[in-house]
Amino acid sequence: MQTKLKPNITKIKNVLNKKSQYVFLRGDCKELLKEFPEECVDCVITSPPYWKMREYEVGTKYRSLIIGNENNPSEYVKNLVEVFNKVKRVLVPTGSLWLNLGDKYYNKHLMGMPWRVALALQDDGWILRNDIIWNQLKGTQSSKDRLRDVYEHIFHFVKNEKYFYDDTRIRIKPKKQPYISNGNITSATGVSGKKYREQIIKSQELTNEEKKQALKALDETIEKMKRGEIVDFRMTIRGMQRTYHSDNGNVSGRAKELESKGYFILKSHAEGYMPSDIWNIVPEDVWRKDAHYAVFPIELLEIPIKATLPPNGILLDPFMGTGSAVAAAVMFGGRGIGIDISKKYIATARKRMKKLGQQSEH
Repeated sequence: MQTKLKPNITKIKNVLNKKSQYVFLRGDCKELLKEFPEECVDCVITSPPYWKMREYEVGTKYRSLIIGNENNPSEYVKNLVEVFNKVKRVLVPTGSLWLNLGDKYYNKHLMGMPWRVALALQDDGWILRNDIIWNQLKGTQSSKDRLRDVYEHIFHFVKNEKYFYDDTRIRIKPKKQPYISNGNITSATGVSGKKYREQIIKSQELTNEEKKQALKALDETIEKMKRGEIVDFRMTIRGMQRTYHSDNGNVSGRAKELESKGYFILKSHAEGYMPSDIWNIVPEDVWRKDAHYAVFPIELLEIPIKATLPPNGILLDPFMGTGSAVAAAVMFGGRGIGIDISKKYIATARKRMKKLGQQSEH
């Protein structure tokens, strides 16, 4: 006789087996995560309730389960470490965790709560790859004795040193340059190499052999520009330009290269350059009708999803709120599983999925 599966397990398996694009589950994420198979989701993006920030409408049944109402920071950190330890079990070995947290002032103290959690997760075995500053560009503040705070942290964690990361999908593409001007190849920012050639020839610091090698490297770089392999470059020549970071060869690899060769060349490849770790994105307002102020803008989710969610992969948000991360996963070609204890939030999430034209959960 075949054992009948619990409703939640059936819904989870429907997403895992590609029968559904997404599912929203109501309940305690620590308990629901126990029902997931081991290593079954590819990426986790989430924003837990911040400590001592608000009261959530969840009903009597789930009130004792709310994270964020702990008496002290240590209890809050401990609870999140426990949740993400369970998340680690269901995350594939090559998976990523993106964690958004805001800070809190309490009794005049800035608590440093995001970093308390991040360091505790590192102690629990997570590898921290990035700390992104989300500059929200706007904010309100009633205090008159400190600066207005307008940013939050987004931490990128992984389970292992080798993990899925598609940098080609997130690189910022350069303008379609180079172009030909007066018969000379020119970079995207107008660098032709003519000035560098004159500096090399006239240098009093380079030996004849160093000049020969520097001119050869410059010519090779220009040829790469002609072939479209690079779109821009900068050359630093001993005695002509300042070195980057440090002049000390023991500290800076570039300084060491300048010392040994007399030059170095920085190239911008045609595939584009990586985004920085400061994101200027205004928070989303569309789905804030219930005063849930931690709504993810879709724009904020684009880089994490494109970089670390494989094609048709599964994203999990154990604190889904109004379902932004799941909605973004589906929009970008993946599948999603969201968990929350708020019936109201899940109802809002279902409305937004319907507006996106997504079929109902099975």
